[in-house]
Amino acid sequence: MSAGGAAGALAGSAGAGSLEIVPARPAGATGADLSAAASALPPGADAAAAPAPAPSAEAALREKVRSAFDYMPATLVGMIAGVGIVALLFWRVTPMPVMGAWLGAFAVLWLGRLFMLLRYRRAVAGGRPNWRGWLRIWNAATLTSAFLWGMTAIAFYSRGSGVQQTGLIIVIYSYCIAAVPVLANQARVFLAFGVLCFGPMIVRIASDGDIGSMQLAAELLLIVSLISVLAGSYRQAFQRVTEEKLRADGLLDALRVEKQAADAARHEAEVANRAKTQFFTAASHDLRQPLHAMGLFAEALRQRTHEPEVAQLVNSINESVDALEQLFSQLLDITRIDTGGVDVKPQHFVVGDIFRKLRLHYEPEAFDKGLELRLRGGRHAIHADPLLVERVLRNLVSNAIRYTTDGSVLVTCRRRGERVRLQVWDTGPGIRAEDRKRVFEEFYQVPNATAPAPDERKGLGLGLAIVKRLAGLMGAPLDLRSEPGRGSVFTLELPVGEPPRERADAVASKAPAGVTLAGTTIIIVEDEPAVREGLEVLLRGWGADVLAFDSVAATRAWAGDDAPSAAAGAIKPALLIVDYRLEAGQTGVDAINLLRRRFGAQVPAIVVTGSSMTGHEKEAAEHDFHVLIKPVLPNKLRAMIAFKLAGR
Repeated sequence: MSAGGAAGALAGSAGAGSLEIVPARPAGATGADLSAAASALPPGADAAAAPAPAPSAEAALREKVRSAFDYMPATLVGMIAGVGIVALLFWRVTPMPVMGAWLGAFAVLWLGRLFMLLRYRRAVAGGRPNWRGWLRIWNAATLTSAFLWGMTAIAFYSRGSGVQQTGLIIVIYSYCIAAVPVLANQARVFLAFGVLCFGPMIVRIASDGDIGSMQLAAELLLIVSLISVLAGSYRQAFQRVTEEKLRADGLLDALRVEKQAADAARHEAEVANRAKTQFFTAASHDLRQPLHAMGLFAEALRQRTHEPEVAQLVNSINESVDALEQLFSQLLDITRIDTGGVDVKPQHFVVGDIFRKLRLHYEPEAFDKGLELRLRGGRHAIHADPLLVERVLRNLVSNAIRYTTDGSVLVTCRRRGERVRLQVWDTGPGIRAEDRKRVFEEFYQVPNATAPAPDERKGLGLGLAIVKRLAGLMGAPLDLRSEPGRGSVFTLELPVGEPPRERADAVASKAPAGVTLAGTTIIIVEDEPAVREGLEVLLRGWGADVLAFDSVAATRAWAGDDAPSAAAGAIKPALLIVDYRLEAGQTGVDAINLLRRRFGAQVPAIVVTGSSMTGHEKEAAEHDFHVLIKPVLPNKLRAMIAFKLAGR
C-alpha cells in the first residue's frame, strides 16, 4: 500500500520493486490449481515431460493480492512516520480542532487497516479466501488513504512557511513514488491514487495565481506524469516475474499430481476393499434409528390389542428387526476381517477391564433369563489386542446366554505357564461331536439344537465364524469342548502380560425379581421424533408415567437449576432414558448430569445410541449408566429397565 512505500522512501529504502520468489505452497493452499492440473494430465502422462501450464487468471489474482498484503506491515509503519512528520511541521501553526480531526481520521484509517490485515491472515490460514473480495477491500483502503493525504495538502499547505510547505510536498511525493511497486500492476487504481493523493496539492499550489506557484504546479504535474511512466515499466517487469513464478508453481503442482496418481494406483485395491466396509458401516448406522423406532411402535401395538394374530405379527416384526441389526453388525465384522481392515495391536492389559464391559452389557440380559453371569480371574494380565479379545468374548458370552435356559454362564481367566486361558463356560444343551467341526463355519447352525426362549431368536451362524477369524488374526489357539446335555466351554490361549495390580473380582449378579412400571416416572431425552414417540407409547403401555424432551436445552428449561418448572418440584423420576447424540454437539451424558443435579445422583440411567462402535464403557463407568445399542427390542429394553429399577 502507499503508506508502506512512503515508509520505505522516508527511510531511504524505497527499492521495493523487487519481488521475492517463494517456493510453491502446499497442495492444500492451491487446491483448485492442483485439481485443474490433475484433470489436464491424461492417464499415465509423464508430468516431468509435460509443459508447464500457463498461469490462470485466478492464480494471477492470488499473487496480486498476496503481494499487496505483504506490504501491509510496512504500510502501517510508513503511515505513522508520515503523519508524525506532518504533525511536527504544522503543530504550532494549525488550530487544535483541525489538527485533532486530521489525526483522528488517520487513526481510524490505521486501525481499520490493521484489522483488515488480521482478518486477511485468518482467512488465508483457514482455507481458500475470496481473493477478488480482498482485492476490492484493499483497493478501497488504499484510495481512502490517498484521499486523506490529498486533503492534508488542502488543510495544511497555506498554514506553513516555505520550509513547512516543502516538507509537506516531499512527504506526499514520497507516497506517490512508493505506490509504484504496490499499485503498478493495477493501472487504473494507480491513476486514481495519484489523482487523489497529488492532485489536490497541485490544484492548491496553482490556486495562488502567481508565476512561481504556477511553475511549481507544472513541475509537480510533470513529475507525476514521469511516475506514471515508471509505473508502466514496473508493471511489465512485475507481470513477467509473476508469470514465471506461477509457471514454476504449476510445474510443481503437476509433479505433485503425478506422485499422487502413483500413490493412488498403489492403494487402489485397498480403497476398493475399504469401500465395502464403509458401505456396511453406513448402512448399519443409518438403519438403526428407523429399526429402533419400528420395534418400539410394534410393541406399543401389542399393548393396545390382545388379538393373538396381532401379537404374532408383533413378534415377527421384533425378530426381523433384531435379525437385521445382528446381520449388519456381523457382516461388518466379517468384511473388516476378510479385507484386512482389522489391525492387530497387541499391548499389555488387565483382563478385568474387559470383564467390567461384559458385565455392563450382558448382566441385564442374563438377569432377565434368570441366569447368573459370573466372571473370575480379572486380576490376570494378557499381551494381546484388547479390542479383538473383547470382541471374541462378546460373541462367546452372547451365544452362551442365548442357548442357556437354566444355570449360569462363567467367564474365567487362568494362567498356565507362559500362557493365559480365557474360557467361557455354560450349562446349555451342549454340541454333538459331529457338529463341533462345523460350528465355526459361516451361517452354520447346529441342527436339532434346543431352541432359545420363546422371545428370543436363533443366531445367524456368524458369531463363531467371527470368533475363529479374530483368534486366527491374533495367532491364538481356540478350542471347543462340549458334552450334550451338560454344556460347553470355549478356550482361547494368549500370551501372559506384565503383572497387574491386584483388582477385586466382579460381584455376582442379582437374582431375577419381578418389576412393575405402574406408578413409575421415566424421563426420556431423545431428539429423533419417531423414536421419542415410540418410547412414550411403549412405556405408557407398560404403566409408566413418561416425560419426554427433545434436547438438553428443553430439559434444562424444565428442570434446570436456574429456573426449574414448577411441575419439576413435584416429580421424582425413577429412571432416565436418554439418546447419546443430541443437538449442538451435546450428549446424553449432559442430560444425565443435569437431571441428577436436580433429582439426586442416585437416579438410574440408560443411554441408547445408534453408534455401532464401542467406546462408551469408560463414560458409563464414570457416570454410572448402562448402554443399549439401537435398535433395541422391547424385551431387551424391559429387561434393562427391570435390572436398573431392581438395583435402586
